[in-house]
Amino acid sequence: MPIPQYRLDDRGFDDLVNELISRIPGHTPEWTNPRQGDPGRTLLELFAWLGDTLLYRVNLIPERQRLEFLRLLSIPLRPARPARGLLALEPANPALLQTVQVPLNTLVPGPAEFETREEIMVLPLAGTVYAKRRLDDEEDKALRDVVAELESVYDLNRAEAYVTTALFSDGKADREGFDFAADAVDSSVWIALLAPDAGQVAATRTALERDENGEKLLNIGLQPRLEVPELTDTERSQIDLRDAWEWEITSPRQRANGDPVYVTLELRRDTTDGYTQPGIIRLALPEGTDIGVPENDVDVDTFAGVGDRPPRIDEADLASRLVAWVRMRPKFRVTSLAFSWVGINTTMINQQRTLKSVVVGRSDGNADQRFQLPAGSVDAESLRLEVEAPGSGYQPWIRVDDLAAAGRDDPAFQLDAEAGQVLLGDNVRGLIPPRGMRLRVAEMRHGGGALGNLPAGNLSAISHPGVKAKQPAATIGGADLETLEEAEKRIPEFLRHGDRAVTESDYQQLARETPTVSVARAEVLPRFKPQQRLSDVAGVVSTLVVPRSNARTPPNPRPDRVMLEQVHAFLDQRRPLGTELYVIGPEYVPVSLSVAVTLREGHPSDATLQ
Repeated sequence: MPIPQYRLDDRGFDDLVNELISRIPGHTPEWTNPRQGDPGRTLLELFAWLGDTLLYRVNLIPERQRLEFLRLLSIPLRPARPARGLLALEPANPALLQTVQVPLNTLVPGPAEFETREEIMVLPLAGTVYAKRRLDDEEDKALRDVVAELESVYDLNRAEAYVTTALFSDGKADREGFDFAADAVDSSVWIALLAPDAGQVAATRTALERDENGEKLLNIGLQPRLEVPELTDTERSQIDLRDAWEWEITSPRQRANGDPVYVTLELRRDTTDGYTQPGIIRLALPEGTDIGVPENDVDVDTFAGVGDRPPRIDEADLASRLVAWVRMRPKFRVTSLAFSWVGINTTMINQQRTLKSVVVGRSDGNADQRFQLPAGSVDAESLRLEVEAPGSGYQPWIRVDDLAAAGRDDPAFQLDAEAGQVLLGDNVRGLIPPRGMRLRVAEMRHGGGALGNLPAGNLSAISHPGVKAKQPAATIGGADLETLEEAEKRIPEFLRHGDRAVTESDYQQLARETPTVSVARAEVLPRFKPQQRLSDVAGVVSTLVVPRSNARTPPNPRPDRVMLEQVHAFLDQRRPLGTELYVIGPEYVPVSLSVAVTLREGHPSDATLQ
């Protein structure tokens, strides 16, 4: 039997009026007609209204108690999650051939405010992505005879034709994307680095040389087109994709057979997690004397665009602006590497603002002090709190998950990220600052919300006079802060699983709570090993997840690799030792349905069946 939910007093206004009227004969028998409009009846209704209001407040006490219990459990509400994405930059005046430094945390205004998440060196270059695309069926049929004649003339065993294809030329991500490993004849990504005009090619190469500020860094933004792996391919590859591909740039030198000599570019930073999520590849460019471009004109070099050489460009104006080619090539065979967008001079942004050096209050010397930060939805990892110490200025304090684990002399604080509050200790669990000492936020980031999930093209400005900006792909990952109603539903689940995955319901609930992904449904397949499709393997747990879909997504939603890996990483930290964990996507099985209908006499068959 379920526990019933009671109201402490279920009487309403009419009940109170009727009860008061029923007591008239016992207290004032001479009042024989308490009709509507009678002054005495009006007074009764007034007191009934006051009583109904009091009973309403009495019945709210359990709700307040529940909220107080939530506070005492020290399980705060979840803060808003910030959206993140790519922002492509270009010099405001590229003809000056100057490198523009855009610092960290530069404001990106728009429908939702963003900031850059890393500093970027914006080079005086434009970039166009090309691929040596394989011929489709119609093109192959049309050129089959031409290819055969070329094989005969040049005594080739096998010639493979390609089409020089410019990708992402409109500056926006392509939802279908392009698979360079599968659909390009050389499995390579080619980026043409272009000068502002044909007369500035040599000067642009000079501008790329090392100067007093150090080496020049090329920032390449990558937006993967991620697809769910097959059911049997659920484990992360043992080969890091960063080791499977190499970045190179063309030089002015060439080999004896006429092929260009490529200079390997050193990787300074990779935030793509091995090309599995949107991020930045930062490459160190060589000296200007090591940067060149092979011949593009077939009248000068018959083998232009052939073999190991860059794709040939037919547009003369564009070819005249070539400074160099940057190539991303496979070191060994890779079956798939699909991107929705690739571009240079790109930085990561997210939907948060940065605050620095803000005094939030003074200590009164009491235990369990609570201070309000300048904003809520705080990024816990970014918060640096400093407390004034007598005679030694501001000193950094340490954030802990629970002050109960802090020692009496530990300069520690506990953060409620959603409310934007910090709690100090009591000289038993955490130190109390001396009376009058100030607390200062040295640095913190805050913000987030579903408002930050913007389609491509909504961000077109940046608070820096030297550059222009455009948003090539949608920003993703933003979520609103948790409401009290959502917390009341979540916290009982948390108390049941204790942030540990043991039972089937634990795996389901924790999978749905994975940060930064939106899981609509999670199912647990105990003892099921997906590689061999075995259904009775001891110690194995497979969790099947389905992403939340919307009107813009196709039917039969399937998780991409990023979602699978994030859910796996979240559950892996909470599984028991010895449990073999897999996270997989669903397989959809076509289902047909036939219905037999028997009509009663007198009913039209066509209209009824329709």
